[in-house]
Amino acid sequence: MYRQILHTPEGVRDLYNGECRRKNQIQNLLHEVLQSYGYEDIQTPTFEFFDVFSREVGTVPSKDLFKFFDREGNTLVLRPDITPSIARAVSKYFEDEDMPVRLCYAADTFINHSDFQGRLKENTQLGAELIGDGSVEADAEMIALVSESLLRTGLKEFQVSIGHVDFFKSLLRESRLGEEMERKLREFISNKNIYGVRELLEPLPVASGLKEAFAAIPDLFGSVEILEKADVCAVTEDAKRALERLRRIYDLLSCYGYEKYAAFDLGVVSKYKYYTGIIFQAYTYGTGEAVAKGGRYDTLMDHFGKPAPATGFAFVVDRLMNALSRQKVEVDTDMRKVMIVYRASQAESAIKRAMELRRQGTVVELMPERIGRDYKAYAQRNGICEVICTGEEALV
Repeated sequence: MYRQILHTPEGVRDLYNGECRRKNQIQNLLHEVLQSYGYEDIQTPTFEFFDVFSREVGTVPSKDLFKFFDREGNTLVLRPDITPSIARAVSKYFEDEDMPVRLCYAADTFINHSDFQGRLKENTQLGAELIGDGSVEADAEMIALVSESLLRTGLKEFQVSIGHVDFFKSLLRESRLGEEMERKLREFISNKNIYGVRELLEPLPVASGLKEAFAAIPDLFGSVEILEKADVCAVTEDAKRALERLRRIYDLLSCYGYEKYAAFDLGVVSKYKYYTGIIFQAYTYGTGEAVAKGGRYDTLMDHFGKPAPATGFAFVVDRLMNALSRQKVEVDTDMRKVMIVYRASQAESAIKRAMELRRQGTVVELMPERIGRDYKAYAQRNGICEVICTGEEALV
């Protein structure tokens, strides 16, 4: 008889057994850190009205959204990003709150990548949002949270690359480039292409000081000393204020004890246009993409009717799992697991024994006895440390 095997669509996958248990444990470790800083859990819907992720909000482009319609004809989308969903929820449920709101979450996001190159279209994100606090201390808390969380998972070598969107944006405003030129310039700077920057700006009526500043930006990355080098390029007041904020963040990270994980990149850009201040990404070995990303978004809440400063970040859990695996970082998922094999006539006694062991903290799997089954092999495949047959000694 022909048996059809159904596969998952491109860009999504199944997780089961040990891998799923490992992912849950990683999320538990991250969640414990967020809770220790006072962040409360929030859950938002998997799909929202299109307006929550519209172009004006500055999130994922419309072409990369999974869109569909409800019975009334409203356009709905699977969430590509959780921050706008939380901003919407906070504007509704915390409308009268005048104190900072700390929220954390774990949920899947969905992006329909048109240039699919092995990237998942469904990713689990776990993160935190601090809404109602515009201070530099709030920014430092975000980066400290990222650092402490990564350490909790067992990572020892990672770097949080920190930039400030106002440094670059203020130079753009001063240069008065057109939209297309801005786009090309962003691309060259993002790719650290100094020659492309110089060639693009050479024929344009832009002040020579600004041209030199733009050309220098791709090289403005490294340790805290790079902020001194960046002073020469800070030809606007906003750029100078951005550097001062980054210096203060470094000082505060020293208080947390996480300054050694901080690096600075004045040319860092993000596809999310709602960022208004600091922006950061965490990198480690084993993955070419950031395992965490975040920043300040002081105008996003305006779109949902509750103007408030805000900052936040999210771990991309699937990437973090890959990095941990490739670095051979062991995540402790050990549990004492026992299987009781019983005959039908001994079901009652097997259940009682299983319940007694469970009360003692042991994981117990009940298995009816069948002739020809290899219980030892099954136990080895499933991490079972002991197989007990009712009325007999343990098999393993």
